[in-house]
Amino acid sequence: MNARMSSAPKGRLLLTVAIIALASGPAKAQESDGFFTLLGRIILGAGTAKVALDTPQAVTVIEQDDLDRDQPANIGDLFKAVPGVQSAGASARADGQAFNIRGIGNTEQTASEARIIVTVDGAPSFFEQYRMGSFFSDIELYKRVEVLRGPASSTLYGSGAIGGVVNFTTKDASDFIPEGQTTALRFKAGYDSNGKGGRSGVIFAKKVGNAEYLGALNYGTTNNQKDGSGVEFAGSASDRMSGLVKGKWSFGENDDQSLTLSLSRTDTTLDDTVVARTGGSAVAFFGTADVDIVDDTVALTYRNAFSANPLLDMTVQLSRSNKDVSKRDFSLASSCAAGQSSVLCDGDFGYRTTTLKVENTADLSRGSWDSFVTVGVQMSEMERSATSRVGALAFHPEGTDRKTGVYAQGEFTWNDRLTLTPGIRVDFGDQTAGAAALAAGGSAQTDTAVSPKLAAMYKINETWAVFGSIARTERMPTLDELYSTEGAAVRGPGLIAVPRSASLNLEKEEAENIELGFTFQREGLFSDGDSLQLKATAFHNDVTNMIATTVRPIVPVGTPGSVPYYSNINAAKLWGAELEASYDAERWYGQLAYSNVRSKDRSTGLTLADTPAENVVLTLAAKLPDQNLTLGWRASYYDKITTASATTSGKAYDTHDLFVTWRPQDGALAGLEVNFGIDNVFDATYRNNLAQDNAVGRNAKLTLAKAYTW
Repeated sequence: MNARMSSAPKGRLLLTVAIIALASGPAKAQESDGFFTLLGRIILGAGTAKVALDTPQAVTVIEQDDLDRDQPANIGDLFKAVPGVQSAGASARADGQAFNIRGIGNTEQTASEARIIVTVDGAPSFFEQYRMGSFFSDIELYKRVEVLRGPASSTLYGSGAIGGVVNFTTKDASDFIPEGQTTALRFKAGYDSNGKGGRSGVIFAKKVGNAEYLGALNYGTTNNQKDGSGVEFAGSASDRMSGLVKGKWSFGENDDQSLTLSLSRTDTTLDDTVVARTGGSAVAFFGTADVDIVDDTVALTYRNAFSANPLLDMTVQLSRSNKDVSKRDFSLASSCAAGQSSVLCDGDFGYRTTTLKVENTADLSRGSWDSFVTVGVQMSEMERSATSRVGALAFHPEGTDRKTGVYAQGEFTWNDRLTLTPGIRVDFGDQTAGAAALAAGGSAQTDTAVSPKLAAMYKINETWAVFGSIARTERMPTLDELYSTEGAAVRGPGLIAVPRSASLNLEKEEAENIELGFTFQREGLFSDGDSLQLKATAFHNDVTNMIATTVRPIVPVGTPGSVPYYSNINAAKLWGAELEASYDAERWYGQLAYSNVRSKDRSTGLTLADTPAENVVLTLAAKLPDQNLTLGWRASYYDKITTASATTSGKAYDTHDLFVTWRPQDGALAGLEVNFGIDNVFDATYRNNLAQDNAVGRNAKLTLAKAYTW
């Protein structure tokens, strides 16, 4: 069945009218602080904790209830209803997807994911390899995902966050143990009709005095999935096992100190699978191989709130992130050879990142000013490895990337009305080439990146507020961009493309971002206790000195000369608008997410290839509290788009999902959770413009979970 080509602007117009109608209802003074709607959730990663609506930045948080309801299999499923955020690359291969925030990020461009910072329990998580995704962890390990959009996030997380930051938080024992009890045991099982996939998991949680412990183990398997026309996605079958061990010990006066240790692992096994994990026409070209992916994260965090001293609230974290990809038994192994054909050779690839971060927040509040100043230092060392049976890989160079960042951010609120958030970060980088890259002309590089910002928010009254920010960040070149090399390539009889050498004279990428927006909140629209919240953001991001692959001249054989593998090209600009809205009442709720990203390559005037299509997502759900039931519908509308690449241009489409949740509260079934959903109800055949393949067809999902506590 083909997707109905409904226009996103039409859907946007209808939904905007609905929001305006709700907003025009009679005003009522706010009676409580914060709502449980999407925009009333607490944001932890932007500084001191505050609700999303009161954060002078575009932010979204996905909570455990969202994860349970949507049963996401990959990051594409995870961000379905988050404006300005989606996946790029594969449609069905979780290991073939990358993040895209406001048109920044893809799976085909080297260093693309360096523009988006990803953390797991605070530990930086990074992987980048040709035709591979960037995030391999099992979403089942997490209870919370925060997305901070735009370069303003660079202050706390690292220079170069041109797109923004994605923070994953693993589950805690206290999430499963009710007040007054000490132990929980939870079993979970699930099934997906598309691919006939099975999922199972068990969690054991325990409290002992001031300590709590959690152990979790999950297993999932699936066959190849299909699109709406019944065409299989080659290589989408997989077996995945994940585990989490986490402990937290609280001590000191008023338990103001804690030590948390988190260890997680995801191991994905792919037998006789496609080498080109990101999909598209390259799937047939690269053949198949056995691929094993291991993603490990260890984080040890010490927190001392110094309850008697407002000037001290310190956090110290030591973390280690290991990502390893092993490829064996290539179907095209007969073509394995040194040079570019080494992509068809058995090999091992990895990133190992060790990070130490020390941060303190001082409470300097006086009079009508609530004032907090956060200062910190972050030191990291990332080792990139790549070996194959034919030796070093010139296009995937080994090396070490060391960074030391110092930063400060203030949050000053006057009379609970005006909030000012200035910040600055300076990162010092030191990159060293591996032995092979050094022999090919690479040399040690040092650089400095500066990221200042200023954000402000003003509450006009209890209903309206306005906010804005100015932020600038610099991204230092990655190991790939500095040290990749390539020999001459045949381009016809007597002709070659000139060799590519190390790129040692690259300038830093720079981004200057401006955001303006407003928020709206109102209670008592139609009944006591209902609420509407809305947050609209407009942004304009100028990116200069963009780093891209250098065009190779075609010359006669024997002509001397070469070009750097990478070079700085002309500037680009990205601009657009986002809207998030949430309505909540006793018997129903609704959520709206709208995103419109526009871009232009200043040298060509064309739309950048990574630009997502304009889209709007509406979720409506009925709540039946007496039956402990929630029944919902989600509609997604995407407009057509033409970019500089035919691969990322796409047609308009719409798709629809249904979901049902049932959570009995009493009797023998208390503790049972049932989540049922149908994605792509009408089995439409369509392709998101940033995906290399068609989307997954109709998929019925069922998850059963039962918790026992004592």
